[in-house]
Amino acid sequence: MPNRLASATSPYLLQHADNPVDWWEWGEDAFAAARERGVPVLLSVGYSACHWCHVMAHESFEDDATAAYLNEHYVSVKVDREERPDVDAIYMQATTAMTGHGGWPMTVVLDHDGNPFFAGTYFPDRARGGMPAFRQVLEAVHEAWTARPDDVRRVAADLRDHLQRPGSVAVSGGTSAVIDTAVLDAAVTRLWTERDELHGGFGGAPKFPPSMVLEALLRHGWRTGSPQARALVDATCEAMARGGMYDQLGGGFARYAVDRTWVVPHFEKMLYDNALLLGVYARWGTPLGRRVAAETADFLVRELGTAEGGLAAALDADSEGEEGRFYVWTPAQLTAALGDDDGSWAADMFEVTASGTFEHGASTLQLLTEPADSERLADVRERLLAARAGRVRPARDDKVVAAWNGLAIVALVDAGRLLGREDLVDTAVRAGTLLAELHLREDGSLLRVSRDGLAGRHRGVLEDHGCVAHGFAALAGATGDVAWLDRARLVLDHALEKFRAEDGGFYDTSADAEALVSRPRDPSDGASPSGLSALVNALVVAAALTGEGRYREAAEEALGTVAALAVQAPRFTGWSLAAAEAMAAGPLEVAVVGPAGPARDELEKIARGAPGVTVVVAETGDGGIPLLQARGPVGGDPAAYVCREMVCERPVTTATELTALLAGGAGLSPPRAGPAAGR
Repeated sequence: MPNRLASATSPYLLQHADNPVDWWEWGEDAFAAARERGVPVLLSVGYSACHWCHVMAHESFEDDATAAYLNEHYVSVKVDREERPDVDAIYMQATTAMTGHGGWPMTVVLDHDGNPFFAGTYFPDRARGGMPAFRQVLEAVHEAWTARPDDVRRVAADLRDHLQRPGSVAVSGGTSAVIDTAVLDAAVTRLWTERDELHGGFGGAPKFPPSMVLEALLRHGWRTGSPQARALVDATCEAMARGGMYDQLGGGFARYAVDRTWVVPHFEKMLYDNALLLGVYARWGTPLGRRVAAETADFLVRELGTAEGGLAAALDADSEGEEGRFYVWTPAQLTAALGDDDGSWAADMFEVTASGTFEHGASTLQLLTEPADSERLADVRERLLAARAGRVRPARDDKVVAAWNGLAIVALVDAGRLLGREDLVDTAVRAGTLLAELHLREDGSLLRVSRDGLAGRHRGVLEDHGCVAHGFAALAGATGDVAWLDRARLVLDHALEKFRAEDGGFYDTSADAEALVSRPRDPSDGASPSGLSALVNALVVAAALTGEGRYREAAEEALGTVAALAVQAPRFTGWSLAAAEAMAAGPLEVAVVGPAGPARDELEKIARGAPGVTVVVAETGDGGIPLLQARGPVGGDPAAYVCREMVCERPVTTATELTALLAGGAGLSPPRAGPAAGR
């Protein structure tokens, strides 16, 4: 018999709807039930593409005896971390404080006021590997709750105080600090010392794609000519694109590599990773970058596109109960799909060995060198992709997350115009339309998720407002339609009113959001941008398009709160550094105005190839976007205006002139006053 999760909208919660556990969704009703029964709340947090979440579900939550014990001694609450990032952030902080590490599934036990007093991650069904069995944990916590209530209250009070202390969030500096060029130089120097000289990227295993850091380095290299910044980008982009973390057949990146050499991925594919990496590879400017960008964009549209026009959240790591089964190959499987000759060639080309690089003798596919016969590679890839299509596909989490769709919109716009793929811009417009019609409310607030054309009930957090505003602004730049800019400003103004902190930084939840144990605030980037860094990037673009100083001032103040963190831990402030790089270069704005056609397309492509530059394109300058006003074609030909704070260089009409004008980024001469360059 289905439990309470049967009416949920989250695919992750629906995966547990037939568990014998009497699950509740997060809410006051669950805590009221716990108070009435005198039992604690067991909080289990995960997400649909999480491999170990599936393992724990099969081992424990589908087990009748374990479920019976849970139902008798706890009120059990299941949370999708992608749907409720605020709940996840608070209790992950508690888990890390108690255990020294975090991860999913996350298991936390709470008192009746939501205060945690026990925390962990995955627990097996039987004690092994130094981990206690889940049933042992449940019995020990129950014993503490009933026999040692004073100890429980003390631990809960201590953790509550820890969560509520301002020092428990990664905020440093203050409004007097700035991320200036000295800070940006220091951040790159630190990144250089932390690089993996042999394999690219940073640190050891597991190794996550440093997409936001790469964007900051692209911008720094363009602005300053730094050889270190360019070398870091080249080494990391090359290694990731050629390794097993990249899907060499279908495009798109897995969430991370379990080894430092990028050979074996954790196979789940997330929208946010692929959106961020799409933008980086499109702007990398190499033949490999263009190929990977095109293939990743095709993956997004083909495998994550929804019928309503949005992009789904993720693909699972597992199929047929095994992680990676859909993606890996043995030499025999290659031969069966391709024949002896091509199968042997493919095994050599893709590093598929007899012993295997993964599990059970299978190998992930790598492409460490480009083959001399590119036509043969294309033919082999097409045939292997067709053969793979006959396998059982990983499950798809088809909810639309507002923030991640905002990231995808920005990337699709840039990739579409840089690759000459207007179909990708059309995809971005459809996703933006879905966000505007289903997620955006009249006051500028956002709803976090939707599914099957129906909006969920959970309110958006700061990252939603930042990423969606950025996406709307990108659509304004691509289409010249002021309606998109109006939507971006509506969202930004709401965020400035409801999320801003006293020191110029931002909380991750609105001032009028549900009251939790603490109000989360973490400006450090994780696998996706922090709420602060997402909003700052949107503010920078809005300032460039509108000329409104209040947006730039808000961005500068927010960046000031993470200035020290940017020097100390640049790997976790990449998106803030990217915004600061754009500001250090001007920020530069390029208006491309004139009749549609190859000449205008070429000017726009050159402008978008300059990392961090805000670009807007239209046929005329009278469409309502301030950056376009009083700008027009020159002699009937498309013209490009390169500007700082709405003050522009003289217009140019050729690709050679625009390339020269943008060369060196910050090396542009100061804007000139006078009729030709006036506001």
